[in-house]
Amino acid sequence: MIPDPEAAGPNLLDACAPVRAILNRVGDKWSVLIVMALCAGPLRFNELKRAVTGITQRMLTLTLRGMERDGLVTRAVLPTTPPRVEYALTDLGRSLREPVEAIGAWAVRNEARIAAAQARYDAALAKGEAPDA
Repeated sequence: MIPDPEAAGPNLLDACAPVRAILNRVGDKWSVLIVMALCAGPLRFNELKRAVTGITQRMLTLTLRGMERDGLVTRAVLPTTPPRVEYALTDLGRSLREPVEAIGAWAVRNEARIAAAQARYDAALAKGEAPDA
């Protein structure tokens, strides 16, 4: 539950720390892309790396470890030669699909408005004026 800002008073940041920590993980761009890639089903590491364009091997490893720690992803070592490792979303990880898709849809709907706001802001800065919201 997100704390009531009025009830939390000056301790709002402390009260929000647990929520903030979770949002740092699930709101990270790589985590979001990994969730969407794994929605179709389990993937091996290199399949996941190809699906998430631009992610480095190290960043994929770190992100998957964090997601596994948070209970969003499972890592299964399959008994094959050579050993095969697959990553899959847990029920908790799958529950992120709807909010992630909603944020993506919001971004698509508002892309032009955001680009226009950025252009106005940048133009005002270039003229030495205070940017308007």
